[in-house]
Amino acid sequence: MSENTESQLTAKELEIARKYDLTGKISQFLDRHLIYPLLESLDLLYNDQIVTRLVYDLLKDTNMTTFVKQQFEILNPGKPFPEELLAKETFVESELEKLDKETKETLNILSDKSVQDHLKQDKEYNTQYLEKEHGITQAKIKALYDFAQFQYNRGDYVMASDLLNNFRVLSTNVDAIVSATWGRLASEIISLQWDTALQELSKLREVVDSRSFNDPLMQLHNRTWIIHWSLFPFFNTENGLDQLCDLFFSSSYLSTIQASCPWISRYLVAAVVCLYSSSRKSQSSSPAFQKRLKDLIRVVGQEQYEYNDPLTEFIKALYIEYDFELARDKLSEATAVIKTDFFLASGATNFAENARYLISEVYCRVHQRIELSQLSNYLDLSTEDGEKWIAKLIRDSKMNAKIDESEGTIIMNHPITSVYQEVIEKTKGLSFRSSQVLASVVQKQENTVQ
Repeated sequence: MSENTESQLTAKELEIARKYDLTGKISQFLDRHLIYPLLESLDLLYNDQIVTRLVYDLLKDTNMTTFVKQQFEILNPGKPFPEELLAKETFVESELEKLDKETKETLNILSDKSVQDHLKQDKEYNTQYLEKEHGITQAKIKALYDFAQFQYNRGDYVMASDLLNNFRVLSTNVDAIVSATWGRLASEIISLQWDTALQELSKLREVVDSRSFNDPLMQLHNRTWIIHWSLFPFFNTENGLDQLCDLFFSSSYLSTIQASCPWISRYLVAAVVCLYSSSRKSQSSSPAFQKRLKDLIRVVGQEQYEYNDPLTEFIKALYIEYDFELARDKLSEATAVIKTDFFLASGATNFAENARYLISEVYCRVHQRIELSQLSNYLDLSTEDGEKWIAKLIRDSKMNAKIDESEGTIIMNHPITSVYQEVIEKTKGLSFRSSQVLASVVQKQENTVQ
């Protein structure tokens, strides 16, 4: 075990984190270059030798020969490089020179301002103009795509993105344009260019969600890939969590999650819980949050037999079973999972804080008289810290409540309809409607007999 792991995870946290690690499931729907950062983050779960071996096996067939040689040296100190790796290095160098020569003239022409001024929105016009005036044929345009693919495979993502953009401007091949958009999205993700990545993601969604997409299974497959790739920009941009909720809660993408990747419900839970802080600060955003929370509870309830982890079980315990002790335990487990989840690690503190607010909110809604020590226990805090937390909660949420320090209780002064009362009222309403239906049926039967 690495020192980094030992300093951040207890033995119990490590066991939980390994049990619920999603790297294997998520990797099925990522390009190998996008998998690499996920493997690098596994140093919290496994020792350096295991992670290095995973990285080496992942990238050994790419054109990143210099990097692959470094990984081989770490794994096999003092041993000579494999012949196939040296041969690959020679091939990459010669192929790079060849493709550079094949595309250099085309790129120079396209960068000329006078040529750019002649180009229009009409691709047919552009290709005819470029071929007639500058000798840029379809084969030369295709060479831009081939060079981009090669550069991407050798880890030059900036160059790959530029080449793919040039190719996409000129090409009329629909399938190749879509492929280039996937490539550009991957390049922008790896280069951490999140705004551009979101633009490319939007273009892909437009294609995949269009009615002209004839094969439903292929559409489902593409949506599954979009869901997984979108995690990168959504968890790294200012309004990304809102965008994640808008996309993942939409009917077509929610159906995709339920059909092919139920583990994505983890990220829906994380997004909704983390957005609770903005809901507390802005009353205008509260209805939107409540709708998302309601949708989330429904999804977790529906998917509990297909997928569970501490995050989904926290929601289930708190909002479906109203088991506050279980909610506390699941929050503790969820914190360990979040610490080691590539996409969630940076928001671990925010998730835990908001989750405690949610526990407090539900508990206060259910009970009129609250024992501070018991609520502190459910929040996994000492009584002293719990009192400070609850005082802050009452102040921030402007609850009409009073803390009685001598009795160690909180008295909720505003009228509260408990969850149990709500169930009773709904049952009464259902009983009344049933009686009406029954009376109507009896009346019809009597009329028929007469």
